[in-house]
This record gives sequence, C-alpha cells and structure tokens, in this order.
Amino acid sequence: MGATSDKIQELKQKEKHIMGMGGEKALEKRRENGKLNARERLDILFDKGSFRELDMFVTHRSTNFGMENVEIPADGVVTGHGKVDGRIVFAYAQDFTARAGSLGEMQAKKICKVMDMALKAGAPIIGMNDSGGARIQEGIDALSGYGEIFFRNSGASGVIPQISAIMGPTAGGAVYSPAMTDFIFMVKESSYMFITGPNVIKAVTGEEISFEDLGGAMTHNEKSGVAQFACESDEDALMQIRKLLSYLPSNNMEDPPYVPPTDDPNRMDESLNSIIPDNPNRAYNIKDVITSIVDDGQYFEPHEYYAKNMVICFARLNGRVIGIIANQPNFLAGCLDIDASDKATRFIRFCDAFNVPMLTIADVPGYLPGSNQEWGGIIRHGAKLLWCYSEATVPKLLLITRKDYGGSYIAMCSRHLGADMAFAWPSAEIAVMGAEGAANIIHAKEIKGADDPAAKRSEKIAEYNEKFSNPYCAAARGYVDAVIQPSETRPRLIDALEAMATKRELRPAKKHGNIPV
Repeated sequence: MGATSDKIQELKQKEKHIMGMGGEKALEKRRENGKLNARERLDILFDKGSFRELDMFVTHRSTNFGMENVEIPADGVVTGHGKVDGRIVFAYAQDFTARAGSLGEMQAKKICKVMDMALKAGAPIIGMNDSGGARIQEGIDALSGYGEIFFRNSGASGVIPQISAIMGPTAGGAVYSPAMTDFIFMVKESSYMFITGPNVIKAVTGEEISFEDLGGAMTHNEKSGVAQFACESDEDALMQIRKLLSYLPSNNMEDPPYVPPTDDPNRMDESLNSIIPDNPNRAYNIKDVITSIVDDGQYFEPHEYYAKNMVICFARLNGRVIGIIANQPNFLAGCLDIDASDKATRFIRFCDAFNVPMLTIADVPGYLPGSNQEWGGIIRHGAKLLWCYSEATVPKLLLITRKDYGGSYIAMCSRHLGADMAFAWPSAEIAVMGAEGAANIIHAKEIKGADDPAAKRSEKIAEYNEKFSNPYCAAARGYVDAVIQPSETRPRLIDALEAMATKRELRPAKKHGNIPV
C-alpha cells in the first residue's frame, strides 16, 4: 500500500512539473502579451473537463549541441482528445514556452500519433500552431518530422475534417501542414505565416516589410486567400472553431449534424419580391437573400474578406446543413474572376467530400475582363469551377435571381453541370449575353443603316429583352425546373432538399481525375 502511494506521489510530481510547461517566467510573459498558453487553448476548445492528454512524458533524444542537457516539457506540444458539443475531437497545441514550440523528431511523432488516432476513429483533428519552426539542433530528423505530418495531412484529406489555428509564428516548412488542411483560422496582430521572413527578404531583395504586412491575419485573409478566418483573439478563434464544427460531420461516412429547426419551413418573405432593383445595373446584397432563406437568418462564412464577388457559407435549411455558393452583385458586379473561382472551387470540393448538400445562387454577368485575368490564367482557374461542380455528387440546388449570362451561366452549377433542381425568379435573365451586347452584334447592319440608329438600337434591345432576357426560354427547354415567386424561395428549397436527401450518383471508376490546378 505504501509503495503504491509513493509511486502515485511520484506520478503527481512528474505531471505537475510537465504541466508547468516552460516555467512561470515564460508563462507570465505570455500573459502580459495577452496570449493564452497551449493548455489554456485546449481547455477553451473542448467541453469543460473532457480533454484527455496523451504522450505527456515524451522527451527528445537529441545529443547535438548540448541538447542532452536541455529539458523540453512534453517536447513542446500538448496532444490528446476530448469532446466538442459532445462529439469526439482530437487536437494538438504547440507550446511556445517550451523551446519556442520548435518541432523535432519526438514532437513530430506525437503529432503524427494523434493524427493517426483521429483518422482511425473517424474524428476531426485540430492543430494549434505556435512555433519557432524546425528544431535546428535536430537537423534532418526535424525535416523528416514535417514530411511525416504532410503525408498524413494528404491521407486524411476528405476523410476527416482538418482544421488549423495559427496562434503565433508559423514559418518556413511549418506553413505547409496548415495549407494542406481544410480551414485556417488566424488571430489578428498575433499570428503570421510565411515561407521566408522579413529579414531574409530584405537581405535577398532589399524589400523592407513588417511581419504583419508580409504574413499577418488580414494579409492572408484579404490578399493571398491562404486563411479563411481572421479572429480578434485566441478565445475568438477557438469559439469560431467550435461553431464551424457544429456544421461538419465527424468524417466522410456521416451526414452533417441535424439540428431540430425552430424556424417555420413554410415561412414566406414578401420583401424578396422587391429586392431586385428595377435598374439591371444596380447592385443589391446577396447576403440579404441568404439571410431571408436560411434557418433563423444564421450563416457561417469562411473567406469573408477574400474575393468578395463570391460568397461561400454554411447554413441550415429546416435543420439540414447546406453549403451556399453565391455571386455577390455589390462587388465587381458579381463577376467571376481567378480568386472567386478558386474560393468557390475549394468550398465545393469540401462540401462534396463531407456530404454537405449545396445551394448555388447565381447572379453573374460574366467573367471579369482584362489582360491581368487572362495572363493570370482565368481559363485554367475558371475551369476548376466547371470541374468541381461536375464532379460533385451531393444534392445540388440552383437558384437564379437575376443575370446568368454565357459561360458563367454554365459555370454556376447549371443543369448541364449536374444541378438536381434549378429554380429561377421571374427577374432572371438567362441568355448568352446581355441585351445591349446581343443587339449590337445580331442587328449591327440594321442599326447602322437605319435613319435613326439610336432609336433602332433601343428597339432591338427591347426586342431581345422581351424574347430572351427572362427565365422562360430556359424553362421551356427544361433547363430550369420551376419559375417561382421570390417570396416562396425558402419553402421551395426546403422541399427540394428533402426530395433529394437520398440522392445516389456514381462516377466512372478511376484513381483520380487530373484537375486543372
């Protein structure tokens, strides 16, 4: 009895020492800077008292450069599992107070082990990155560790949700694991990502730039599109991760979580009948349409600051999770461009991988013109959109609110790319191009030879509008299943989603396609 008691005391002392992390001085410094430590972050992420730590006693075994005399509690990373809203989730959090959270052989093995467990369990994996990078003293063993993590990111992709939280420095090879995950959360003014830092850039190119401007949260949310969320604080990031998980299945064999609805599925909204401006060149906010349609007006939007001409978000229709892809008329007129195509494509692939039905809301005049777009590869990037809509086998609903012209009509989940049900408002204009351009081309000679060219042009524009700038030509061909009153959009979409909920669609057997990346 006494011997066992002594052993228990020894265990408690060891645990207490490791729980002290990098020491009180290092922890106090973090508190002064307004940052949470690794264990505090895990406590906030998981349901109270549910986190169970694994591999607490793992230590490095490096003897280079005097490392045999250096103690790194938990080898700079805390790993384990717990519950988020009652569902199992695995996670790891790098500890910057322990040798700057640097990644060496054993830290990588800890991370790889918890990733393997998540994959076997069919549960999401969340990584909290806060590290000085590779542990240089361990040399090639550290690089090997990164490679092992990347390999697992690839294997888990499309099987379990992978979420990264950047909560401090993430540089060099360390940025690639987050980039291979599904969603990246960054914290404003306290996290950054880059391949080469400001000092190296200055030495090589002479360019002077700050850490924040080079790789801060808003840089990667607005400019590069590397990150999907810019959060106000560590706590905000962790609560947003919890919210994201509420829309996601645990793995690709499950459906997303159903929430019993409190919003009437038959609710109509008369305001939608007047939301489209009389002037076709005037903008409106597509988010107002989304808010009106979805349960309780609630949606969760990744990439809020990137490619604003395209909106992507998660929401619910009568308790069922959906992914929404929508053109935004009040930014670049909702045109498709390189960034909008990439933004939508990745979201479509995620939704399809994790059994999330999709609603596409189209109001698109075409592709953004210009040499920058052409030289940047709009053909290749735009082709991704066509590819991924065609590839997706989840239920696909389409709503056309106004303009839907030419190639962009096809690209926005048209019936020809596999939309299961397509609806249009009476204000929809489904045509090869706008009436003015069409009249100028079709009736060029007639307009030029008229006594009053301007009057003749106006006449032909009105004629084209009457014949083609409406949803009825497409409906006559069966390309639109129903022309509906805007006010009845919510119940019609709910009925369509329910009808298609058991959809099964197979593709030809193959290893994988060659997507135009």
